[in-house]
Amino acid sequence: MAGLIPQSFIDDLLNRTDIVDVVASRIQLKKAGKNYTACCPFHKEKTPSFSVSPDKQFYYCFGCGAGGNALGFVMDHDQLDFPQAVEDLAKRAGMEVPREEGGRNSSNKPRQPTDSPLYPLLTAAAEYYRQALKSHPQRKAAVDYLKGRGLSGEIARDFGLGFAPPGWDNLHKHLASDSLQQKAMIDAGLLVENADNPEKIKRYDRFRDRVIFPIRDSRGRVIAFGGRVLGDDKPKYLNSPETPVFHKGQELYGLFEARKSNRDLDEIMVVEGYMDVIALAQQGLRNAVATLGTATSEEHLKRLFRIVPSVLFCFDGDAAGRNAAWRALEATLPSLQDGRRARFLFLPEGEDPDTLVRSEGTDAFRARINQQAQPLADYFFQQLSEEADPRSLEGKAHLMTLAAPLIDKIPGNNLRTLMRQRLTEITGLSGEALSQMAPATKSSAHSSTGPAPGDYHPDHGEIPDSAYYDVAPSHNEYENPAPTAGFERSKGKSNWKKEGGKWSKKGRDDFTPRAPRTAVSVESPHLSALRTLLHHPELAQNVEDVSHFAAEDDTYAQLLVALLGALQKNPKLRALQLIARWHGTEQGRLLRALAEKEWLISADNLEQQFFDTITSLVARQRERSLEHLINKARQSELSAEEKNQLRNLLSRNASPVIPSPTGA
Repeated sequence: MAGLIPQSFIDDLLNRTDIVDVVASRIQLKKAGKNYTACCPFHKEKTPSFSVSPDKQFYYCFGCGAGGNALGFVMDHDQLDFPQAVEDLAKRAGMEVPREEGGRNSSNKPRQPTDSPLYPLLTAAAEYYRQALKSHPQRKAAVDYLKGRGLSGEIARDFGLGFAPPGWDNLHKHLASDSLQQKAMIDAGLLVENADNPEKIKRYDRFRDRVIFPIRDSRGRVIAFGGRVLGDDKPKYLNSPETPVFHKGQELYGLFEARKSNRDLDEIMVVEGYMDVIALAQQGLRNAVATLGTATSEEHLKRLFRIVPSVLFCFDGDAAGRNAAWRALEATLPSLQDGRRARFLFLPEGEDPDTLVRSEGTDAFRARINQQAQPLADYFFQQLSEEADPRSLEGKAHLMTLAAPLIDKIPGNNLRTLMRQRLTEITGLSGEALSQMAPATKSSAHSSTGPAPGDYHPDHGEIPDSAYYDVAPSHNEYENPAPTAGFERSKGKSNWKKEGGKWSKKGRDDFTPRAPRTAVSVESPHLSALRTLLHHPELAQNVEDVSHFAAEDDTYAQLLVALLGALQKNPKLRALQLIARWHGTEQGRLLRALAEKEWLISADNLEQQFFDTITSLVARQRERSLEHLINKARQSELSAEEKNQLRNLLSRNASPVIPSPTGA
């Protein structure tokens, strides 16, 4: 059944799920104090660094940085999409997953239904193609083609290779029993409907006279097909169109087969086509995957790095191959946590993995990988140095401009630091000069890739599936954030006091402008408030109208608003349930990191600091609004509503939205 899974159900599911039981059903755990340990299932290690906390209901690996709650573990370990992981945990808990029709979903990635009728239909089509390769009277051309590529019957079986016979309606006649079945075949991409030209055949098989390559998802289900022409038809290779169960930008051909062949992979090779994957498998190299007519994306890399710590890109050495490699490098950078690596191998001109591995053999191809594959950092600086010659001052400046924002995308502290050091060595510019470029880069990233205001507003109901994917603030702001510039409290006095166990207001804050300071190791106000909420969610009940500072074009402000709203709507939420709403995103990783940090100050001081922080954020937004309206008034006439807003902001009696004292 289609529809969104209500957030309330996910919260209840996590409440009923014990992460220790979930993890222990998949890997062997050992009791160590109040926690459990094991060798990490996400990277190879000899000494256990993977820890599961029954108290926090979190898992964390000190080796590779993987971590999250039970839902995240199932997604990462079993390679399931979010709805599939919810279904898995719900089945374990004896719960039925409810669905809600409609709902806001800003993601550009359609949900994949877990029970779509297209799956059995596609499986039946795959079986038809497979049988046609074995017994159809016109199969000879397909068999000769596959034998000519050196493929064995075993490989054909493992990859489910098939044959679509010549003719317009072979599959149509075999599967379409009625009009509803025909409609399903069209939805699955098996039939083409020619509705615009009644003089031509109305409905016909998409794949005709082609060798067929079934495309499987992470669970081994057939979701689409690729076809290689045997005659003179165009195009040479044809893929299924986008369907409710197939999204080209998310899938990798051969990934299921690679994992089935070896569950302990330590590196996956990314190549360009079906036959490259299959030819490498024929030669014993069963760790190759290919994108499906699209460039390598960040989504592809996220999936791969959940499985292996290393990715090898293998492309042709021509201009097209190098362009594809650079796009792959850019997609890789945001996933490069410390402990992960990427390498690049360029093949001789006119060769591809298929032809090369067959001509030189497996051992020689492996030796080529070991001797010629470039680490990402080497390829990165080599390519940029060709574009911006560092032998001149102008070239060095240009190289710095090109490299700095890309390096800043790397989340791994150690690798990012080493890349910056290499850039400093090449250009001669100091690390201070490099660090001065980073804020501008981050600001640009926020304006271009951050969520629009309101994306996580609690008034929109449960946070949709899009909140679990691809929301990417810059990586460094919560590792070493700069204090908020613009205002400071006069005389360092707080305007809150606690009497009789309740907080009350003493008076108004005076905020005076101050010069912006350089970054120091001080947690920013937004992050301080986020961390406090995760440890003391009950404080959210004392904050009024959280949307007041939602207008800030800051990812963390939006996240703070979302947390406050969620907690006010459901005061019983725990930290792990909040973090689950952003699993797999930078926000989720940020919240998890904040939750793992314990506050060392007393509870009273913590509450006072929280309310002071909220007050300062509201005041800062008020000043921004005031500045905006004044500047606009100088250039054009304000509307009546804007004039009233300006009047309120200018009034000393205009009270900003502030936390309400407990019990008020």
